[in-house]
Amino acid sequence: MPNTARWAATITLTATAVCGPLTGTALATPAPPTLYAPSSLVFTTGHGEIAAEAAPDRAVTLSCAPTASGTHPAATAACGELRAAGGDFDALPARADVMCTREYDPVVVTVDGVWQGRRVSYERTFSNECVKNSYGTSVFTF
Repeated sequence: MPNTARWAATITLTATAVCGPLTGTALATPAPPTLYAPSSLVFTTGHGEIAAEAAPDRAVTLSCAPTASGTHPAATAACGELRAAGGDFDALPARADVMCTREYDPVVVTVDGVWQGRRVSYERTFSNECVKNSYGTSVFTF
């Protein structure tokens, strides 16, 4: 059941992130074609060692093209970090100025969506919330 809830949250948030900008008033002249690859991601976090066993505690959306937007609390900074890492979540460096305890309370993060036109599905387990928040400056801090 937790896996079903995670997929339902992912699909709902992805649809909101992708279709949300499509609502609004119609323009008299068509906009010029966009010259960017889509980048729209759904992040979830939950307590447990793997996503299939951990019910999501929180989910946020992040869209980086054409501008940073979504429900991620630091969308602009997160998009900048992901661009610098080439969209590679494993390349996000751990901050050296953060001191975390060695407490083992696993937190799993999933990322699903599209980054610069290519499908992304990522899962990573951190030993605790502090360690999760120390990777990158803002990507996983939600």
